[in-house]
Amino acid sequence: MTLRSGENPCNVLIVEDDDGARTALGDIFDVEGFRVACSANGQEALDYLRKSPPPDVIILDLQMPVMDGWQFRREQKKDQRLAKVPVVVVTAFSAPQNIDAAAILQKPLDVDELLGVVRQHC
Repeated sequence: MTLRSGENPCNVLIVEDDDGARTALGDIFDVEGFRVACSANGQEALDYLRKSPPPDVIILDLQMPVMDGWQFRREQKKDQRLAKVPVVVVTAFSAPQNIDAAAILQKPLDVDELLGVVRQHC
């Protein structure tokens, strides 16, 4: 779990197992002034969310070890405190199945598109 504090009042949780992608996304949001928390898998993210105030937006990869994005969403929806937090899925899948998300963005990501989607929910 990595925490960064930015100037933007918007809190973003990045759930991504790839260290390089997680760091790059964290750096992008950090430079843009967002407050950022990062998790390496869905279980780590749930553990963090259960102890912390809910973020404004969750950026979620789907393919991860320990707990993947689909399992994470099922668990998130069961928790009334977390169920309404918008999720932006980032995935290499061309058409991910059975995932309820505020937006689904394809990898490689268009950074401006990602920032625009996240700002809509902040």
